[in-house]
Amino acid sequence: GKIHMQSYSFGDKEKEIETIGDTTRTGTKITFKPDTTIFTETQEYKYDIIQNRLRELAFLNKNVKIVLHDERNGAEDEFHYEGGISQFVEYLNRNRTPVNPEPICFEGEKDDVQVEVCFQYYTGYTERLYSFVNNIHTKEGGTHVTGFRGALTKCINRYATDDIIPKHMKEKMGGDDVREGITCVVSVRVPNPQFEGQTKTKLGNSEVRTIVESICNEKLGLYLEQN
Repeated sequence: GKIHMQSYSFGDKEKEIETIGDTTRTGTKITFKPDTTIFTETQEYKYDIIQNRLRELAFLNKNVKIVLHDERNGAEDEFHYEGGISQFVEYLNRNRTPVNPEPICFEGEKDDVQVEVCFQYYTGYTERLYSFVNNIHTKEGGTHVTGFRGALTKCINRYATDDIIPKHMKEKMGGDDVREGITCVVSVRVPNPQFEGQTKTKLGNSEVRTIVESICNEKLGLYLEQN
């Protein structure tokens, strides 16, 4: 029921939290500007970079509403996605022709590690995989990506070698085959992530690979049986 405020500069808090008013709303408002003693250019924020990052965060945290307002020129965007990473995949494929109309999505949790995966094939040939750990974009992938890729290859091969496909047509597919033309988002939440390198672009937790692979095997296997 109260509005609390705190400000920071030079990497530390300027003062303790203070109550400045009453409210019936919830949420967080962040106002920021560059430090002229650190940055030589102080008016060069690129709106589209911040816009893309906040849109990404809204996809990764479904039902959270994020409003971006640029006080320099009045530009404003609001991001709110009830579908979460399912809508993320649809957004990524918005200018492409999908093969399966609805993205395939599943989630699970094991040993406090939360896993969300969603993917959709399109008519191209390139694998487009976006991975995240605790909302951080792991551009170089890591153990969570390895776990998903292994499970995808295993599940599709198992499905293709069942009695559904005639024996003379059976052929074992490699990872590159099953990932051709896929757009995928893999998002995990890990209590104690271990990143490789200072830029946090690759996850190193070995146990996460096993967890992701186990959940994907179970959920994707079930999906293929039912569809």
